Amino acid sequence: MMPDDPPVARAPEFSFVVPCYNEGPNLEPSVAEIEKAALQADLDGFEIILVNDCSADETGDKINQLAAERPHIRAIHNSRNLNLGGAYKAGIAAATGTYVMMVPGDNSHPAHGILPIIRAAGKTDMVLPYPINPEARTLFRRFMSRSFIIVNNVLFRNRVPYYNGLVVHKTQLLHQIPIVTNSFAYQAEAVVRLLKRGADYSTVGVEIVEREVGLTSAFRPRNIYTTVMAVLVLRWRLLWRKRFPKLKRPENTP
Repeated sequence: MMPDDPPVARAPEFSFVVPCYNEGPNLEPSVAEIEKAALQADLDGFEIILVNDCSADETGDKINQLAAERPHIRAIHNSRNLNLGGAYKAGIAAATGTYVMMVPGDNSHPAHGILPIIRAAGKTDMVLPYPINPEARTLFRRFMSRSFIIVNNVLFRNRVPYYNGLVVHKTQLLHQIPIVTNSFAYQAEAVVRLLKRGADYSTVGVEIVEREVGLTSAFRPRNIYTTVMAVLVLRWRLLWRKRFPKLKRPENTP
């Protein structure tokens, strides 16, 4: 490299994708918890990608303000509401980190819950966190969550302990698969597709902090319907697919 050439920017170690829909009051605390966890993990660089999913409150303005103040924060604004899965896909399309993790913008995940997941990255293609204190959730939510896990494991012949949460993926591998659904089943689709192509995973137990008031939007009738249909459509697609291209692993894969 010639002396006058500009330095080549290094890709960050982690990309945190934060979908946001009407999360104005929660946005800055959510970012603060992510930053705290990333600094405690001593990451070799990180970026936070805030995805405004066509919010109707001040979320968009706060995202722009944070991105202007902090160079490690990037702003994406969807022109229409794409649901949680669609917002996640917009974020991972822009991710440049070696690893990518979704963290909701609702300030429901403190740093001490994010940190062990970050530290577990690097040995496998995916890190699948699971709650070690499910009793923190309502009985109905535990029933729905457990049912979702059982149905997916039966349909796709897996033994995955948990399909949602703050899953970590190797970004390059995630970019190789299609994620069709925009529903709440987006993470299950990603995990299933990667497993079918030969990806491996590790698990880590994390303590969850339940801060919701009333039912989460995931359990609204429309969202339950779209989630169920997404799983059935994925099963149909994979049933009729005769082969699964193997993943092209990054050069630094163990």
